[in-house]
Amino acid sequence: MSGSPAVQTSLETLRRELAGASFPLTTPHSASGAELSADLSHQLSDYIVPRYRTLDAPLLAVVGGSTGSGKSTLVNSLVGKTVSAASAIRPTTRRPVLVCHRGEKAWFEGDRILPRLARVAREGESSGSGDVTELELVESEALPQGIALLDSPDIDSVVEENRRLASELLAAADLWIFVTTAARYADAIPWALLDEAAARNIVIAVVLNRVPSGVGPQIRPDLAARLKERGLERAPLFVISEAIDSDGFIPAENVAALKGWLDGLTRDAAARASVARQTLNGAVHNLFTGVRQVADALEEQNREYEAMSAGISEAVTGARGAVAYALDDGTLLRGEVLARWQEIVGTGEWMKRLESGVSSVRDRVSAWFHGRARAVEADRMEASVEESVSALLLSEGEMCVGTVRRSWQLHPSGSTLLAAVDISEQRDPNARAAAATDAVRAWQRELVDLIASEGKGKRATARMVSVGVNLLGVALMIAVFASTAGLTGSEMAIAGGTAVLAQRILEAVFGDDAVRRMVTQAQDSLLDRAAHFLDDDVEPYRRILAGLGVDTGSPERLAAALSDSTRALREEAQA
Repeated sequence: MSGSPAVQTSLETLRRELAGASFPLTTPHSASGAELSADLSHQLSDYIVPRYRTLDAPLLAVVGGSTGSGKSTLVNSLVGKTVSAASAIRPTTRRPVLVCHRGEKAWFEGDRILPRLARVAREGESSGSGDVTELELVESEALPQGIALLDSPDIDSVVEENRRLASELLAAADLWIFVTTAARYADAIPWALLDEAAARNIVIAVVLNRVPSGVGPQIRPDLAARLKERGLERAPLFVISEAIDSDGFIPAENVAALKGWLDGLTRDAAARASVARQTLNGAVHNLFTGVRQVADALEEQNREYEAMSAGISEAVTGARGAVAYALDDGTLLRGEVLARWQEIVGTGEWMKRLESGVSSVRDRVSAWFHGRARAVEADRMEASVEESVSALLLSEGEMCVGTVRRSWQLHPSGSTLLAAVDISEQRDPNARAAAATDAVRAWQRELVDLIASEGKGKRATARMVSVGVNLLGVALMIAVFASTAGLTGSEMAIAGGTAVLAQRILEAVFGDDAVRRMVTQAQDSLLDRAAHFLDDDVEPYRRILAGLGVDTGSPERLAAALSDSTRALREEAQA
């Protein structure tokens, strides 16, 4: 007998989404989300999905409890022979031991449950040693058909692997036999697991073991009250004395009540199915609650990722805007650039010529440059522009990176990620300077090519040859920086005039429309190259963030898988 294929498929999809959930960023719920998603994935693969596939499989009763509570001795006593090693040395049980009725081992030999544990078959007494990644299988005629006992490691073992495995085994159980002692029944760790049992509505029995004579009546009422406080008042409570016979077993009469309870659970298929269904329904309800918490933690990861990514984008946008503003406000017409331009064209005489009109400039421009301009002066001008624009790119790039770093420092993961960038990803300062220079030089070459392309007509070609392509390129650079918004006083008068002069020189050769088109194209090209330079500066931060593997679609897929599972279970219940 098995659950519907739709339920099995939807639960398997849910398991895959939980197994793939990733929490690389430090957020308030990242640690708990990662732990919960792993636990729920294991519970699906270890118990929920296998149980839905095989509702008629034998029940798995996990015997769990604290160190020294006598779990192995109890299992041996129920079976009537030593199948699990008992010792005063702690921890005793390392490799878990599963005991089933002879002929039912096939249910547990494959990966139907606890698929991560390799199976080890054994005849005779267990040594108790072995790898915690193995599950030891033992057959016994003493156990009734329809149930298997699993002696698990201590839930409070000094060995972390044992503790983790004990928790996984308990999550894979159809029912728990929880063993404690008169000395340790009030410990916190056992009650934390009993709280989990109550939340899952799992079938559970509590064994108060190794009770000294006369102590049981004193402890039993307190233990029963504690169980009632946690909603476990229906859990049977078995009190077993500390008596041990000559073979090292608990006397048969002392375990008779517990053995009778187990026999009653497995008396027929309906009784077994009722136990399996109760635990299964409780596990699924608890699962769905946990899945919603995992989805919330994944959404938190997404918000953190998007905020850190937005910190990069906003920094780049601000730096691009600063470069554009510097091109517009006349900043690049100051200092060395302005001085070199004045060396090429002079100031006073050319301004007087401009006052006589554009036609006068058109008539005189070729002769003027033929007589006055020098190639070396154009080269110096280009070098000044290169230095000025490169310095702008480097400065804005540094400010952009600084903005990203300040933004990331506001996030819990920021310090770790910034350290990763500093160690292996950050661009070398010399490489940055060379990249800025290369970007400006490429732009300058592009302007020369643009001028050559615009001067293909016969008249324009003649004028262009007269003036010189390099000098026209210099004029186009000045035209790109033509705004005087950032200049004041005499600086405005000089720079403004020379900027207009560059515009008129270009118009004299190419005409008004062509110059406007060339200036716009040159401005856009420079801004594009600046954007690429800034993007390269922040690329290490983008690469580190992308390398985390944050799956922004994970919460949506997990929610969809949860919805499908809920619908499939509801439809199965109504069928």
